Amino acid sequence: MQSQDVEAPAIVPRPIEEVAADLGLSQQDLEYYGPYKAKIRLGVWDKVKSRPAGRLIYMTAITPTPAGEGKTTTAIGLTEALGRLGKRVAVCLREPSLGPTFGLKGGATGGGRAQVVPMDEINLHFTGDIHAVGAAHNLLAAVIDNHIHQGNSLHIDPKRVSWRRVMDINDRQLRHIVVGLGGPADGVVRETGFDITVASEIMAILCLAEDLVDLQERLGRMLVAYTTDGQPIYARDLRVTGALAALLRDAVKPNLAQTLEGQPAFIHGGPFANIAHGNSSIIATRLALHLADYVVTEGGFGADLGAEKFFDIVAPATGLHPHVVVLVASIRALHYHGGVARSRLQQPNSAALQRGLANLDRHVENLRRYGLPVVVAINHFAGDDPQEIEDLRQHCRHTLEVPVAVSDVVARGGEGGEELAQAVLEVLSQPNAGAGFHPLFPMDFPVKQKLDRLTTEIYGGDGVELLPAAATELEHLTQLGYGRLPVCVAKTQSSLSDNPHLRGAPTGWTLTVREIRPSLGAGFLVALAGDIMTMPGLPAQPAAERVQLTPDGRITGLF
Repeated sequence: MQSQDVEAPAIVPRPIEEVAADLGLSQQDLEYYGPYKAKIRLGVWDKVKSRPAGRLIYMTAITPTPAGEGKTTTAIGLTEALGRLGKRVAVCLREPSLGPTFGLKGGATGGGRAQVVPMDEINLHFTGDIHAVGAAHNLLAAVIDNHIHQGNSLHIDPKRVSWRRVMDINDRQLRHIVVGLGGPADGVVRETGFDITVASEIMAILCLAEDLVDLQERLGRMLVAYTTDGQPIYARDLRVTGALAALLRDAVKPNLAQTLEGQPAFIHGGPFANIAHGNSSIIATRLALHLADYVVTEGGFGADLGAEKFFDIVAPATGLHPHVVVLVASIRALHYHGGVARSRLQQPNSAALQRGLANLDRHVENLRRYGLPVVVAINHFAGDDPQEIEDLRQHCRHTLEVPVAVSDVVARGGEGGEELAQAVLEVLSQPNAGAGFHPLFPMDFPVKQKLDRLTTEIYGGDGVELLPAAATELEHLTQLGYGRLPVCVAKTQSSLSDNPHLRGAPTGWTLTVREIRPSLGAGFLVALAGDIMTMPGLPAQPAAERVQLTPDGRITGLF
């Protein structure tokens, strides 16, 4: 039986060199950040790239609810279960941002007996990667304003500077600000704003770059402003690409930690999936695949966000694709999508469960559009009605015709994930598992056509409306030659639609795109839909209120 207040057992983590040794890595391959975490030197890739790649298991979920679905815990628990079954396995996760850690969600290292450790260090500053991204981003912002102040030889139009500033804390006060107030020595007055660091294009670049050379080239491609006569200004025009790369030199190296049961955990990169592309770094994922036989990775939020972006942005750019997808669902989440109030989700409600199945069905259908086999993981919570679990099993087996397993990893760790692990291994034992993978559309489709297909085939809407500002920007970017790039839709995670209040599998709605932002270094355009914000705010009761520091230096309340 799973309970959300299950505590992790009191264990002493394995020395990180022992975890690394399980992957065939030596102490010389590591850069230590204390006894339980390390960075892996980039030169390791040259040693292992000729090895056969392992199997990639992609973890995603149905549309998230305020109750939480347990996608990260299921990814960690599945890794622990595969380890218990004697498999050489690793998990690849994103680094937690301080925004949700101190905001609505809390920490992002799993829960109970399905965690990565050291939990407190990972949830806070870890190895400093996110801070490095913020420093590089804000250095570029400062250089842009300084260039304008120092004579503006590039003729940058202060009203057309698109490069905002970032910080890794939720702060709605900074979404829209005016800078340069004061006297002549204090810069040029203009409007701008802050995004959260994980929404920075530099974070996307960190996660998509293949090596240091690629990193620097991508940094130089970032579009940051326009001149007074409408010509684009790129980061390379400001001659600071080398400085930005220098700040990211260590951040680009993958981080190695471990699960509670001692399996290797690569934790690298932190883009959100609702406002960014939502997947761990290519460097870490590719390295893990050549060091382990099985790699579990997860994409943020529901399958319409993190998974879609992996399939339509990451996979075409890198050649990586999953061999199987695990779709996490829970009884209480299906109750929610069936119309039940959050306060009553734990109560048995067969009628609501049946209504909520529409959301699960849509996600399974969507994943099949990519040619991938699907396994449904029922994340078990204390109080789940056994009959409803059985009804959900039967629906998966007979209506959806997909394998299904109950996961109880929070309460039982790897032991509680063995049924799921066996189901995944059974799929992977089939000839050519995952070989039918294909993106949703050809990469040379125009952006508007991509948005239309995403809306009608993945989100379930009727089509797309580009508001005037978005249409104008897309037309301008098309004239510059960027009208066929991949598109990263920034929309609410709480619905398949762009309206967070529409539960289940809504139809009869239109995706409203209000802004198009170029992320040319990352290699895509960001389409902001609905009321999505790239700088979140804090809730009425921030998770920061639960965090305490004990007299002996222990941190509590980060879950």
